[in-house]
Amino acid sequence: MTVFSAPSFDDHEKVVFAADRASGLRAIIAVHDTRLGAAVGGCRMYPYGSDDEALDDVLRLSRGMTYKSALAGLPLGGGKSVIIGDPTQDKSPALWRAMAEFIDSLGGRYVAAEDSGTSVADLRAMSQHTAFVSGFAATEHGGDPSPSTARGVFVAIRRALAHRLGASDLQGVRVAVQGLGHVGYALAELLAKAGARVLASDINAENLARAEAELGVTAVAADDILFADVDVLAPCALGGALNVESIAGLRAGIVAGAANNQLRDRADGARLADRGILYCPDFLINAGGIIDVHYQRSGMDRSALLSHIESIGDRLGEVLERADRCHRPTEDIAEKLAEELMDSVAPQPSGLRSVA
Repeated sequence: MTVFSAPSFDDHEKVVFAADRASGLRAIIAVHDTRLGAAVGGCRMYPYGSDDEALDDVLRLSRGMTYKSALAGLPLGGGKSVIIGDPTQDKSPALWRAMAEFIDSLGGRYVAAEDSGTSVADLRAMSQHTAFVSGFAATEHGGDPSPSTARGVFVAIRRALAHRLGASDLQGVRVAVQGLGHVGYALAELLAKAGARVLASDINAENLARAEAELGVTAVAADDILFADVDVLAPCALGGALNVESIAGLRAGIVAGAANNQLRDRADGARLADRGILYCPDFLINAGGIIDVHYQRSGMDRSALLSHIESIGDRLGEVLERADRCHRPTEDIAEKLAEELMDSVAPQPSGLRSVA
């Protein structure tokens, strides 16, 4: 596969590759769109099965970041990076130095943040070699944006319930959380405190046991969580969980989760709509993390951050209402709204794009 023929290539401005024999680094940075500002997005580390799989992931994720920042009202573009490797075995000071130098070579066009497989400590290690990383400030959570991502999804779930049922009270509402990583666990905690009945799964038995003991969640097998009989399904693991096979078996009336790229392909948004399932676009509702990162870089106070995260509910409401009027999938409406917002505040692109 070449970049230009990759199914997820979407006129990206820049796609660059790095390989460093000494550190073992194999990485890709994709800058999708910088009309609103520098491309900011997570640095993901994952043992991809192939180079094509890694390329597809970084292209899709970077495109999602463009729409995410636009819908969140941030002066940021969309970008992402991926490191091909096992985050439990392959990390080293040399790897982080090499990745930092790779990021630095773009001169600030791309700014990295935390993502799956990377941590605040990893970003701090990279910050010794480049200024273009964020998400490790001395904030309440030590720079970790995960709690803000979870809060944004929680706000969205309340708004979706109000749209579908006329009430946002979570008392007794059944929610299935797929994945109890940093974001999924924080979301489960917010839901449990609000009175929801939380079902959860995780491939890590320790995470699941902790959630049972501390939050009172009901454990569900990983293979069964998507098909639980619940009011809300919250996918918070890796992408692609919603596809032609899984959608046919869903029993939830609302899907609102933190995972990126929840839809396997574009047709899946229509499949959900055809089944009467209210889908809250992931790149809209999981924007709390990038909002947090922006506030860390700008030095704004926490009260302003929380207010901005709450606005995710208003933007979601706008998308859901427009989707009802137009009888179109919410994913399509959210993307169109993002493009309208970008066109309204940014100069038109020159048409010159580069892939190196």
